[in-house]
Amino acid sequence: MAEINPNEFYSITDLTREFGVSTRTIRFYEDEGLIHPLRRGRTRLFRPTDRRLLSFILRGKRLGFSIAEIREILGMYKEPPGEAGQLNLLMKRVQEKREALEQKRSDIVETLAELDQVEEATLARLAELDVGR
Repeated sequence: MAEINPNEFYSITDLTREFGVSTRTIRFYEDEGLIHPLRRGRTRLFRPTDRRLLSFILRGKRLGFSIAEIREILGMYKEPPGEAGQLNLLMKRVQEKREALEQKRSDIVETLAELDQVEEATLARLAELDVGR
């Protein structure tokens, strides 16, 4: 078996500290097949490519992508149409997320306006009730 230079790898602790996630989170992404660290007994050795993938996965999660969507985007890189296909798919998914968030924003603005109306009507009615006493 080839000798492993520990300076070329990251430990799970290194990655949890760098990205502010738990070991459980990293193991979950490994179980999902999104990252593939080397194993030496019970020790996981993460390559720089695993670190980049973890960074991409965490960014995808922050942007609201599901594990399935992240897996689909990552898979496009490994198979035809390769990086160009991956980037086109990513652009499509970004646009879908943007549209969903714009709709949510619109819904929130509408709900806040309704709450303002209810609040005004309630305050007006309370004022009427206090006047009649």
